[in-house]
Amino acid sequence: MSRIGDTPITVPEGVTVDIQERRVVVKGPKGELSRTVPPGISIRLDGDTLTVIKETENKKNKKQRALHGMIRAVIANDIVGITKGWSKTLELSGVGYRASLSGNNLTLTVGFSHPIVIIPTAGITFTVTEGKIMINGADKHIVGQVAATIRAYKKPEPYKGKGIKYEGEHIRKKAGKAAKAVGAGGAA
Repeated sequence: MSRIGDTPITVPEGVTVDIQERRVVVKGPKGELSRTVPPGISIRLDGDTLTVIKETENKKNKKQRALHGMIRAVIANDIVGITKGWSKTLELSGVGYRASLSGNNLTLTVGFSHPIVIIPTAGITFTVTEGKIMINGADKHIVGQVAATIRAYKKPEPYKGKGIKYEGEHIRKKAGKAAKAVGAGGAA
């Protein structure tokens, strides 16, 4: 039984929820997000309380139970996204690694022979400060996906930690060859 799916969602002031046939549209101060509801799940709005309901109470149907909790979590994330927004912060570490904005586009200089230009997805904005890139948007999934795509251009390497990493991410560092050779004793 999904306990997450059974928890009702409180719709805050200034947010409107429109339930159509198999679609939920959430509108608020930061935009509008739309989700498709899979078969077997229905949505009910009573005043300012949104409830996700399984249409059949089948204990053996694991997929339906999983979708029940997931749809509830996704709609709750959408409501938070259009009221407060979501953000991810990336840190650049490495000599000569820079990020800059040209218009809305993000330009990365991370050790390649050419700069990397990233055009933002609809609803995504970039903010660049000293050695940090902040990705903001209403859709949590898209914000995370854009952050992962940017990080994938230059993942942190395990020897010096150079690269693009999430803020607060700990990189496990490896000992280099010199550290191994000190206690080796040599070949005879």
